[in-house]
Amino acid sequence: MNRVFQHGLLAAALIAVSPFVAAQDYPVRPIRMVVPFAPGGGSDISGRILAEGLHQALGQNVVVDNRAGAGSTIGADIVSKASPDGYTLLLGNISMAFNAALYKKLPYDTLRDFTPVSLVVEQPNIIVAHPSLPAKTLKEFIALARSTPGKLAYGSAGVGSGTHLAMEMLLLTLKIDMVHVPYKGTGPALTALLGNEISVFLSTFASALPHVKSGRLHTFGVTSAKRASALPGVPTVAEAGVPGFEYSTWYGLLVPGGTPHTIVEKLNKATVGLLNSPEIRQRYLTQGMEPIPSTSADYAARLKSEMEKWAKVVHAANIPQQ
Repeated sequence: MNRVFQHGLLAAALIAVSPFVAAQDYPVRPIRMVVPFAPGGGSDISGRILAEGLHQALGQNVVVDNRAGAGSTIGADIVSKASPDGYTLLLGNISMAFNAALYKKLPYDTLRDFTPVSLVVEQPNIIVAHPSLPAKTLKEFIALARSTPGKLAYGSAGVGSGTHLAMEMLLLTLKIDMVHVPYKGTGPALTALLGNEISVFLSTFASALPHVKSGRLHTFGVTSAKRASALPGVPTVAEAGVPGFEYSTWYGLLVPGGTPHTIVEKLNKATVGLLNSPEIRQRYLTQGMEPIPSTSADYAARLKSEMEKWAKVVHAANIPQQ
């Protein structure tokens, strides 16, 4: 056989087997975890806890890289175009499902350009009101809002935010008309509520909790399927009068589409193991987050389902695309 031809066959064989070898040895160098939000928020907190755990589980540093902007699309785009070798991860959240409906054209295909690894945690939200509001229960609030259509105002952390879309979903379910007042984040919206400038706000749990405990805000219910351990006496929205209503902010780990199955499985095993460990679980619970480890397939199914769900909400609420 011609020696040049033999060398060509050998080179081709090495090229074909090298991804497999690389996947088997993974990881052999530091890993970057892109968090598509600014430091200090729920995504950053959950990402850093996971990164520390993966460092111990995988034996390589996992460096958190905050890339905030455009409702998480900037950070997500970086990961979608990264090499599918397991060295660039994305700590995504429910905004990935929102953005598919909120943006006319994303720089990536959410279902095609990412491979889910595992869900990580979810965090309930809570409906809070100023104590001066006559309604003291959710049923009383519903009756008040129905009797004064277009008079009461609710705040949000911004147009297209989870606090906006979840509240719109509730109002659509109840056929209630309220005025939407968007703010530049949860902090300003809570400040407005504390100042009695708006009637209610569907807030992230951790942000509103101190004000609820101090009595400065009243709560109508938590939005998750189960009651929150930090406020066991507060009913869920479903228990309080809106059967079937559920909304939680979830976070999950993803890699670029096309990442070898062996690497996805290794990351899934490490992530699920961490989320089931008492130490990591307690760290998340302290932050008001509930670990929800899953398979890659289960996460993919949830992402697809949530994209369909929020597309309907955006359309029904006539929220303009960006």
